[in-house]
Amino acid sequence: MTGTRRRRIGIIGAGWVSAYHLPAWMRQSERAEVVAIADPSPSAIAARLAAFDVARHYTSAQAMLDAERLDAVDICAPREFHVELVRLAAAKDLDIICQKPLAPSYRDAVELLADLSGRGRLMIHENWRFRAYYRRLKAWLDEGLAGEIRQVQFEFLSSGMIADTEGKRPALVRQPFFRTQQRLLVMEVMIHHLDTLRYLLGEMEVVSARLERSNRDIVAEDVASVVLRRTSDGVLVTINANLAAHGAPPTPRDHLRIFGTRGTLELSGNLLSAEGAQQRRESFDPDETYQGAYDATIAHFLDSLDGRAAMETSPDDNIKTLALVEDIYRLSRFDPDRNPL
Repeated sequence: MTGTRRRRIGIIGAGWVSAYHLPAWMRQSERAEVVAIADPSPSAIAARLAAFDVARHYTSAQAMLDAERLDAVDICAPREFHVELVRLAAAKDLDIICQKPLAPSYRDAVELLADLSGRGRLMIHENWRFRAYYRRLKAWLDEGLAGEIRQVQFEFLSSGMIADTEGKRPALVRQPFFRTQQRLLVMEVMIHHLDTLRYLLGEMEVVSARLERSNRDIVAEDVASVVLRRTSDGVLVTINANLAAHGAPPTPRDHLRIFGTRGTLELSGNLLSAEGAQQRRESFDPDETYQGAYDATIAHFLDSLDGRAAMETSPDDNIKTLALVEDIYRLSRFDPDRNPL
């Protein structure tokens, strides 16, 4: 990009998550313009065109890439198409931001990155770490509010997989694709938390993992217990995630506690607090924080392309998160076919 010309952006995928990507791009209208969107579903395309001003639409990514003069693409398609779509965009020497995960498995991601050979610039759209309360928590940690960290506990609990009086499971009503995912809780949801914990605490390794499935309406795991160890000092990080927890709300909330020598830092939903040598409390608007994470991720992508910031979720960084995901599946030995309900 030269001068003040705005980057021309193509969106690939008009599904659920694109409804959060598009507002983020619109807020960057001085630097970027979404000129086209591609999706094989006419209804999905129609929904996005009704809500957002996008000039042209296509039924396939290839058609859009062949017809449009683009600077970058935003891949919002399901994970099983990410490798193919990244290859298509890279072949056009485009800059790419791709929804997490980069690939369905760690091995697929490694093979993809080896084949790209530096064509274009690639960022993984891992937006959780860009949530306002996690950015503030990182600042508190850097400030030394916790002191030397002793323990870390994280919980992510939901009743969304428990059937209601009509036999419907709220989590599957909200995201029907959960039914058929071969890797569910860890690859689809906990991957966010693993990346965020790496951002906050540094590199870790998986010590132990247990995965379970709560119902026959899904084929993969919705319960996870994981122990991680920070490689720098051996501090243990325990994670309990459960989408079928009685008494929990249908919509899960992060609950993170960091116990240190000077204080305890706690995120409970949208409330961040510090207790100990210093006391602080800060609340965050949930809707603003949710959309704001997408806004901040897109802004960071553009900042990195403009040379204003080092790309946080580059392939070299994100592959470390995928390695943790892969180790969790490997160590858990979870196999729903061998362990039916």
